[in-house]
Amino acid sequence: MQAPSKAVEGNRQPDRDGQFRYLNARVLEHLDAGCPAVSVDTKKKELVGEYANGGKEFQRKGHPERVLVHDFPDPSVPKAVPYGVVL
Repeated sequence: MQAPSKAVEGNRQPDRDGQFRYLNARVLEHLDAGCPAVSVDTKKKELVGEYANGGKEFQRKGHPERVLVHDFPDPSVPKAVPYGVVL
């Protein structure tokens, strides 16, 4: 049993934390206005393709499956929702 090897380099995300700066700014606006800020965690979506997962699978010794190093969003890559409906 082997875990996938993160060896395939993908494209770099130009503004990796932009979404978090945007969300933080909105939260601060609401808190400054005396409104509450609520964090909602949604169901995890899994990328379909050559991405690393937490599992293992049988591979020949010394030949782990090569997967992408990063899992930046790509509109052309579909997503799956385990045990749920794909939105």
